Amino acid sequence: MRTHPRHLSSWEEASRLARDTQQRGGTVVFTNGVFDLLHPGHIRYLAEARSMGDLLIVAMNTDQSVRSNKGPTRPLNPESERAEVLLALGSVDVVVAFGEPTPHEVISCIQPDILVKGEDWDDNAIVGRDVVEGRGGRVVRVRLEPGLSTTELIRRVRAQ
Repeated sequence: MRTHPRHLSSWEEASRLARDTQQRGGTVVFTNGVFDLLHPGHIRYLAEARSMGDLLIVAMNTDQSVRSNKGPTRPLNPESERAEVLLALGSVDVVVAFGEPTPHEVISCIQPDILVKGEDWDDNAIVGRDVVEGRGGRVVRVRLEPGLSTTELIRRVRAQ
């Protein structure tokens, strides 16, 4: 039975859950992204991330942050709905939102043991690497499914 909150958590709440997990000898895994239209690539990515530890915390860009990064037509789904969908997944334990240009601050607050990003991120460009490796953790780049992206999904729908 899941004992984690089923709502968008504050950074402080996520940090407390991370500390509790680590104090019990567990491993905290962290990843971040927009997660606008969930597709099989997201599901596989999040399941793989969750398999690396005992608690998966997902930091999701706020609507304003998404617009800054992806343009005025995104996100397609508001952050409350994106969080609801993420929290419905068995692989996701906690969701937090961040509006900063990068997730560095939220990673610093949570102090995960493992930081997971897709292989599309250059090893040296992964934000938060310094925080995680500085405390003895590791950064893992996972394989992404070719052709499975929100941008590609939007392109296919518009082409119909």
